[in-house]
Amino acid sequence: MKTAIVIGAGFGGLALAIRLQSAGVATTVVESRDKPGGRAYYWERDGFTFDAGPTVITDPDCLKELWALSGHDIAEDVELVPVSPFYRLSWPDGTVFDYSNDEPALNAEIAKLNTRDVEGYRRFLDYSAGVYREGYLKLGAVPFLDFTSMLKAAPALARYQAWRSVYSIVSGYVQNEKLREALSFHTLLVGGNPMATSSIYALIHKLEKDGGVWFAKGGTNRLVAGMVRHFERIGGTLRLGDPVGEIETRGDRVAAVRTRSGWRGEADAVASNADVVHSYRDLLGGSARGRKAARGLARKRFSPSLFVVHFGVRGTFPEVPHHSILFGPRYKGLLDDIYKNGALADDFSLYLHHPTATDPAMAPAGHATFYALAPVPHMGKGKIDWDVEGERFAERILDAVAERLGIPDLQERIVTRFHYAPTDFAADLNAHLGSAFSLEPILTQSAWFRTHNRDDVIGNLYFVGAGTHPGAGIPGVVGSAKATAGLMLEQLAPA
Repeated sequence: MKTAIVIGAGFGGLALAIRLQSAGVATTVVESRDKPGGRAYYWERDGFTFDAGPTVITDPDCLKELWALSGHDIAEDVELVPVSPFYRLSWPDGTVFDYSNDEPALNAEIAKLNTRDVEGYRRFLDYSAGVYREGYLKLGAVPFLDFTSMLKAAPALARYQAWRSVYSIVSGYVQNEKLREALSFHTLLVGGNPMATSSIYALIHKLEKDGGVWFAKGGTNRLVAGMVRHFERIGGTLRLGDPVGEIETRGDRVAAVRTRSGWRGEADAVASNADVVHSYRDLLGGSARGRKAARGLARKRFSPSLFVVHFGVRGTFPEVPHHSILFGPRYKGLLDDIYKNGALADDFSLYLHHPTATDPAMAPAGHATFYALAPVPHMGKGKIDWDVEGERFAERILDAVAERLGIPDLQERIVTRFHYAPTDFAADLNAHLGSAFSLEPILTQSAWFRTHNRDDVIGNLYFVGAGTHPGAGIPGVVGSAKATAGLMLEQLAPA
């Protein structure tokens, strides 16, 4: 039987491992932390369950497929529940916009901002459907190993003006500035600047409209647990709490994976779901290929980091939806501070996650679980001492949430709280510069320009996850697993 080792038990690593194991490849996943999930880690404190993220599940079919490969049903392990509205968007002047795929309701929301933009939105959705078809359905799980494959995709990308930004495209369809923000902020959920990210990422709107927005009952951690349960059910092996120290090479092949505990595993192929810079610079640092690739990656642009305040409070808040976007007074200026200037701005925009709106069991009875997330510069942009600034920034965020939600005594209601900063992404996840989403998703760092799903030199070394094609987000990393599995099974599948 052929064998494979997957480094890292994030969504991408687990999805790849399930695909390999389902195809008859004996697969071992090696994870450094005490729990699986990668960025979808979680904590249990004082009776509250806190998901690290991600918390927005789209395209549930890409997840269901992982179970169907072996004749199983995701419902055996995970209960997915719909979330509506998808997001409640609000601005400092009190404007509120509920975004969903309920067409009459959504048109009414748009008309409140600008009646003329209802037709503009319809045309934008047609555009979104086109890039969804070309960029997601046709190319989302197709590896780009050579420039020829990129050239084949170029006509479709050109037809949809992929060199333009999402914000630029949106602005061509709708006039109201708030609506432009409402239709372009989604790129931030995968680490992209709406002012710079390729317009191909407008496909997210079609993805949400057709598939909806979902939540795993019990939290995203329950989806991870379900993936692990299914992987082990079909014969896979998971090693937890055992960081990989080295990927051993012999010539142009991977020979083995060695962990810091001393465990050594040989395999016919190895795939890394770890940070791409960490994989090349640290795990392959003993090889010329590793050192060269790491130098090349270090010159690329990386997505920003995140600052997340987790807090559990007394009281329930049925008026607060599951997902909220609290826009600040600036949009482009704030994005410039995050992506270009490396400044920790006095103002901020927040994503507010309120899982007990959907599943009250994630907090003790009569309580609620929240997190408030602010995009911030990565550690290569901003010289911010998070040991000093972290607590101050958390206080400012909590004060802003209290004001925007109309809960003046929010801080007094807090039972437990903690925050997660760029330095934690770097320490816990080996994330280069503390980036939360790996390489920034600009056109010149997409598809063939991204880390390839199979290494160009080491023939049995593969990559999966946010740093490779197609990119970050649950559908993205699950798509990367499909692309990478296809390549690996060409080499490994039993005759």
